[in-house]
Amino acid sequence: RFDWTDGAWKGVSARGQVIYEMHVGTLTPEGTWEAAARELEPLAELGVTVLEVMPVADFPGRFGWGYDGVNLFAPTRLYGTPDDFRRFVDRAHARGLGVILDVVYNHLGPDGNCLKQYAEHYFTDRYQTDWGEPINFDGEQSGPVREYFVGNAGYWVDEYHVDGLRLDATQNIYDASPTHVIAEIAVRVREAARGRGTYLVAENEPQHTRLVRAREAGGYGLDALWNDDLHHTALVALTGRAEAYYTDYGGTPQELVSATKHGYLYQGQWYAWQKQRRGTPARDLPPWAFVSFLENHDQVANSDHGARVHRRTSPGRWRAMTAFLLLGPPTPMLFQGQEFGSSRPFLYFADHKPELARRVREGRLEFLAQFPSIAEAAVRARVPPPEAMETFMGCKLDPAERARHAGEVALHRDLLRLRREDPVFRAQGEGGFDGAVLAPHAFALRWFGGGDGDRLLVVNLGADLHLARVPEPLLAPPDGQAWATALTSEDPRYGGHGAMPLREDGWRVTAECAFVLRSEPRR
Repeated sequence: RFDWTDGAWKGVSARGQVIYEMHVGTLTPEGTWEAAARELEPLAELGVTVLEVMPVADFPGRFGWGYDGVNLFAPTRLYGTPDDFRRFVDRAHARGLGVILDVVYNHLGPDGNCLKQYAEHYFTDRYQTDWGEPINFDGEQSGPVREYFVGNAGYWVDEYHVDGLRLDATQNIYDASPTHVIAEIAVRVREAARGRGTYLVAENEPQHTRLVRAREAGGYGLDALWNDDLHHTALVALTGRAEAYYTDYGGTPQELVSATKHGYLYQGQWYAWQKQRRGTPARDLPPWAFVSFLENHDQVANSDHGARVHRRTSPGRWRAMTAFLLLGPPTPMLFQGQEFGSSRPFLYFADHKPELARRVREGRLEFLAQFPSIAEAAVRARVPPPEAMETFMGCKLDPAERARHAGEVALHRDLLRLRREDPVFRAQGEGGFDGAVLAPHAFALRWFGGGDGDRLLVVNLGADLHLARVPEPLLAPPDGQAWATALTSEDPRYGGHGAMPLREDGWRVTAECAFVLRSEPRR
């Protein structure tokens, strides 16, 4: 009965996107679809193109991340009615924004899951997950189980006009069938879109690239993968901390360059943290097959007190790394509030019955104990309890910070405008792309634009750098041209402190600064 107005909407393609991950319950103080719709205009003006909505399948309790959903076909009552969800998507499309939905097909929540009362074959004990009983996608009587989940994927596209899905923890979607259920999901989503473009993203901890390879090549036909490797090395570069699952990263310029050029850093090498090989070959995949980010819901919450990354590093480094994220060839993703330097944390919160809440709280502390700095008793005592209303309420964004932190917003807006309007950045490295290490804390990325000229991003995460000798060909402008500065991350408009002009007779690169250069005819 909903009166859709998006008939002219063409959907979303795999290229040219800027993703914004959001949790409806904490995006605004009200935590509703109606309130979230007010944020569409500023996000579109910022340069975002796709909203990635954290799971909305209904679950018991007053609040939660959404990954414990149990009523997969019911948008949670917490954010409004089903038509409120439809209206949000309709308004997003009217503003040129795509919407993809985070879905969880590897387990169901620990409270309110009734499927086993209908048939024990919904689940299997032949596999294990970290969160509950695995779904039976390949065992006895698995046919109806597969259809339940595959049908759910199509349902969100058909009934709510979402433009695709983000598939949670696909490594725990176990299926030894000739056709993997993820491949079936991809087909159903495309069918349900009825010709509109769709976008399918996967989280996959072991980094299996077959998820984004074509069906005829033995793949599953998805569009993109989250790149945890890029996040992990960037976080070490920003914070200097290499503990727990950051152990195998140095945060070096070479790692940052390689993650930009090749996608995953681990493509089959030994990974000491897990004491096994990690990853699969990815160098033949295009840059837009990877989603890069400095923050997401998990990684922010997996820090002491849910601290945002900009609060764990220096302002200059954060601005420089933001330029690296938003101009690089991979598809960038922002986490809600990142664009205005939100002061609000993002913590793990889940409203459960008392006994389950106790077990969840203990499990959360056990998980965080892998970080030696958090394992300290004094720090553990400060971790807010997930079941507390105060924990949830403290994570709600303050939209007024967008105006108070105008410099951060301006930096994101200007970088995304360059990404959108500059033909060389917009091509996402298709005309040619390379990178080089300049110093222990500095590197350069070069885009080759042919008739549109070249672009150069110089990032210095350390102290002032003077390159008296520059035996690096990527710093040489095209024949008959010179470099002109298009943007510096230390511009006072962005809250910076100014930067020394770059001179070709001896490159002086300001500390903790990124320079964006374009080639122009030499005068």
